[in-house]
Amino acid sequence: MSRRTSEDEGRGRTPPPGGAAPPDLDLLRTFLAVYRSGSFTAAAPLLGLSQPTVTTQIRALERQLNRELFERRPRGVRPLPTADELVSRIAEPMDALGAALGDGGPGGGRTVAPVHLAGPAEFLSYCVLPRLAPLTERGVQVRIAFGLTDDLLEELRAGRHDLVVSTVRPRGRSLDSTPLTDEEFVLVAADAWARRIGGPARVAADGPAALSGVPLISYAEDLPIVRRYWRHVFGRRLSAHAAVTVPDLRAVKAAVVGGSGFSVLPRYLCADELASGDLVLLHDPADPPINTSFLAQRPGSWDNPHVALVRDHLLESARAC
Repeated sequence: MSRRTSEDEGRGRTPPPGGAAPPDLDLLRTFLAVYRSGSFTAAAPLLGLSQPTVTTQIRALERQLNRELFERRPRGVRPLPTADELVSRIAEPMDALGAALGDGGPGGGRTVAPVHLAGPAEFLSYCVLPRLAPLTERGVQVRIAFGLTDDLLEELRAGRHDLVVSTVRPRGRSLDSTPLTDEEFVLVAADAWARRIGGPARVAADGPAALSGVPLISYAEDLPIVRRYWRHVFGRRLSAHAAVTVPDLRAVKAAVVGGSGFSVLPRYLCADELASGDLVLLHDPADPPINTSFLAQRPGSWDNPHVALVRDHLLESARAC
C-alpha cells in the first residue's frame, strides 16, 4: 500500500497506484517564483504566501520528484541543474496558463507577474534604474539581476529572466534580440596624471608610449576593454599588467577618479566626471571603439503584458542614456 504524504492528505488526494502523483500547479507555480526571484523570502509576497509555506511547498515538490531543486545559501538559493531542466520544460506553458487565466499564474486573483530583467550592473544602474518611474507609476513590478552576459543568456533560455541586456548578439534562434544602444569607450585619467604625462596632446603625438609608467586600472586580469581600445585605436597589441583589477566598472571609475591610474571606460559611465573635470579625456580619436548592446527576450514572455511595457521603455530610455 502506498503512503500518503501530508500534502496529499491536506488536499484529500491519494497518489495513483503504481507511481507518484504528478506535481500540482500550485507547487509548480511556487517553484517557478522561487527560481526567478532567487529566494524563498522574495517569492513569498509574489505568491501571496508566507515564507514557511513557500519552503513547505518546495520541499513537497522535491519529495514528489525525488530530486533536490535548490542549494540553500545564507542569502537565497541557487538553482541546481535539476531545477534548470524542470524550468525549461514548464516555464512557457505555466506562463501561457497564467495569461489564459488572466491572473499571472495558476490560483486566480493575483496581479500581473513581475518582469525579470537582467544585465550588466553598470548599464542597468546608470541607464535603467534612474528611469523606472514611468513604469512603477503604472504598477509594473520589475525584478533586477546583475551578471555576466554568457551566464545571463543561459538563464534567459532556462526561463529565469524575461529580458536580458546582452553585450553580444545572442546566438541561435531561440531568443529574440533587438539592438539596444552603442557604447563608446574612452581613455581617461584623473587631472593629476593627465598633467604629469603632458595631457591629451602628448597622447595624440606619442600614442600609448605617453602612458608609460602610469598604473593601469582594469575590469579583469586579461584587460578585455583596454586591449580592445589599444587594438582599435592604436593598431597594436597591449602588453601590460594591471596595477588594480576590480570586476565592476563603477569601481574602476572610482579608482581612476581617486588618482590610482588610467583606464578605458564607457563614455556614459563617466560623462559627469568628464564634464566636472574629475576625469580627463586623454585621447579623442576620430573612430573610437564602439560596442553594441542587445535586448534579448525569453520565448513565451509576451504572455505577460508588462514585459512589452518594460521592453519598449528600455528601447526608448537607452537612446537618452
